[in-house]
Formats: sequence, C-alpha cells, structure tokens
Amino acid sequence: MALPERESPIGKPVSLFVTCIVDMIYPGTGMSVVDILEHFGLTVDFPPEQTCCGQPAFNSGYRDEARTVAKHFFKAFKNAELVVTPSGSCATMLRHEYPHLFTPADGALYDEAQRIASITWEFSEFLVYGLGISDLKLSLPAPETFAVHDACHGLRGLGLGQATRDLLAQLGKAELHELQECEVCCGFGGLFSVKMPDISNAMLQNKVNNINDSPAETIVTGDVSCLTQMNGGLSRQKSDKRVVHLADVLAKALPKERS
Repeated sequence: MALPERESPIGKPVSLFVTCIVDMIYPGTGMSVVDILEHFGLTVDFPPEQTCCGQPAFNSGYRDEARTVAKHFFKAFKNAELVVTPSGSCATMLRHEYPHLFTPADGALYDEAQRIASITWEFSEFLVYGLGISDLKLSLPAPETFAVHDACHGLRGLGLGQATRDLLAQLGKAELHELQECEVCCGFGGLFSVKMPDISNAMLQNKVNNINDSPAETIVTGDVSCLTQMNGGLSRQKSDKRVVHLADVLAKALPKERS
C-alpha cells in the first residue's frame, strides 16, 4: 500500500517526536535536531505527553497493545501540524504502520492515524525534500571523513539514504566515502537482537569489520538504535571508529553561539 501523501511542510511549526531511546539515552541528539531546525528559523515545540510510538509491541505481534500506545500518541500530538523525528524506524511506524492499525470502522481513530501519517517526516528527508535544503551552508570546525550506514526501516520503509549523503556531501570540511555493505543490517532489529543473539552478533561482527575497513573516521546513521548496536561492537573491539547521528554531525557545524 502506498504511503499517505503529504502537503508541503514549508511554513508550518514543527512538533518534535524525539523517540524513546533519544529521550532516555541520547538527549543531546534531540537538542541537535532542535538547534538545526531553529537555525533555519523554524518554530519547534515538544509535546511533553509523548512517550513511545508503539513499534516494539507492533513488531512483536501485539497489535492491540500497539493500538493503545498509538491512541496515546494521537492525544500527545493532537495539535501538531507537522511531526519531525530523528528516527527512520519510528517515522516508518508512524507513516507506514499507523494507517494499518486502524480501519474505517474505527472512525476518528482511523482519521487521526491517516492524519499523523500524512504530516510525519524523518529529520534528513524533512531538510532535503521537505524544506528543499541540501546545502546547509555550514562548515565543520575541522576536516573529518564520513561514511553512511543505511538503517533498515528508513531505507526499506521510506526510501531514505540519499538525503543524508546530500547533506554530508555539501557540508564544509566533510569528506564522504561509501561504506561497504552500507545497506546491510547491523543486527539490532529491536527484539531480534534479544531473541536471536547469535545471529545478531554475527551480523554485528560483519558490520564492525566493514566499519574498521572503511577509510572514514566516522560512520553516520539516522537511528540511534543502530548507533547503539554498532558502537557497542566497536567499543568491545577497542576500535577508534564510532557511529554518530546525522543531527549531531550537522550541529557541530553551527555557529558557536548556537551550539
């Protein structure tokens, strides 16, 4: 089924859906998103009632529980004109799965699921395809080399990937390389890494090997869940390489008074 169509987001205030993991473990990444968006003059609000999008329950087959979480999401974002999230995974849940959680028989809930899906943007696609900004006209404090890991949900569910590369390619003092098997899963997959740890660890080892073989100093991705998985593997191997979120890379290039 095709994703719900979206109107142009230009001129609309942004409601930030920061996601569970960013909120609990990487709040600085959430602040980086806000700093970037405010740098371009956008109004950003943070609905304080927000929690989870329901993806863990949905992916585990607990659709009723996922519907319950989605209903709370609707309440938290009832006034949102535009939802931006620094997660291709959560954006996929909102855009692709919410419309399937409810049917026309659910009335207002179905309508709200369609509405949320039609106003949701992942961070990188919002900048490049929503606002039409691929050249941020910013430069890093020092030269740095990057490669991109394409997180699975965003790549396959929303077709993400090129926007991140466009932003990095036009960032001053940034040199972009391709990561071998950049589109291959890192082995996290949410509960997959818990239920099938041996397979997950084998996939992680393959990803870590490709990162260590890359000429890039830093690997960039759009999901902190993948970031956590890969950095765990790199750290255990005493590797100097690290994975960072795109928003944190871009925020490093902001004028100091905003950083």
